[in-house]
Amino acid sequence: MSAGGGTKAIIAALVANAGIAVAKFVGFLVTGSSSMLAESVHSVADTSNQGLLLLGQKTSQRKATQNHPFGFGRDRYFYSFVVALLLFTLGSVFALYEGIHKLEAHEELTSPIVAVVILVLAIGLESYSFATAIKESKAIKGDATWWEFIRKSKVPELPVVLLEDAGALLGLVLALIGVGLSTLTGDPVWDAIGTICIGVLLGVIAVILIIEMKSLLIGEGSSPAELDLIVDELAAGKVQRVIHIRTQYIGPDELLVAAKIALDPGLETVDIAQAINDAEHRVRNKVPAARLIYLEPDLDRSLNA
Repeated sequence: MSAGGGTKAIIAALVANAGIAVAKFVGFLVTGSSSMLAESVHSVADTSNQGLLLLGQKTSQRKATQNHPFGFGRDRYFYSFVVALLLFTLGSVFALYEGIHKLEAHEELTSPIVAVVILVLAIGLESYSFATAIKESKAIKGDATWWEFIRKSKVPELPVVLLEDAGALLGLVLALIGVGLSTLTGDPVWDAIGTICIGVLLGVIAVILIIEMKSLLIGEGSSPAELDLIVDELAAGKVQRVIHIRTQYIGPDELLVAAKIALDPGLETVDIAQAINDAEHRVRNKVPAARLIYLEPDLDRSLNA
């Protein structure tokens, strides 16, 4: 996945959410619906989040410095983590507060048909954004399930956009149900309940993202399948075996591999250097993200044990 992976999905989500936020705020001002207000704040938070994801992509491309010799690839993880926090605070907590407040206030809705029209239009726009994210994700998802992709992807932006868009669509449906039931029954409590449901939904999504982005931020290694592939490529040619190995993603597109490899004790210095170069070349051919490879040659002392 390139450094700019997911940019199309992010921009589509940003444009959709910005337009939806304006429409929802107008709908709230007209109707007084707490569901509309919660969804308005949700869309504002989502729009800000897309901006942060784009910022993370931009800053992650800075050249390595003496203080940051491995570059700034983790900026993308950091900003994705901030996005998850914003989704929780600006989305979930606000919706829960607004819903509980409306349960106590019992304020009637005015012109609910306006809210319904805006919500239906918003569902259309969000569906376009969600479809774009799905299309972008399929290019790198492979045979993994969607849940596995969200849990294991080293590219943070697409899982974030996917969950945000899915949450936005479900939130719109909940808002539509809340407004609809309040209109049909004349009881504003349904609008408040819809708002609380939106808050719970956003909270669940935010917690999932916080856990996943935290894991990426503090450093994840290769998947078991990828690690086995790296070990197989290292343990070929003049390499007898891999004594031990450590891997860590220092960015979505950059994997650090450090390993101690056992070589034939009879090899000359030139042959040792060539064996290491060949091993690095084999790994990079199979795992292009393995840009940083540090190999330490050693003797296979297990043969004498």
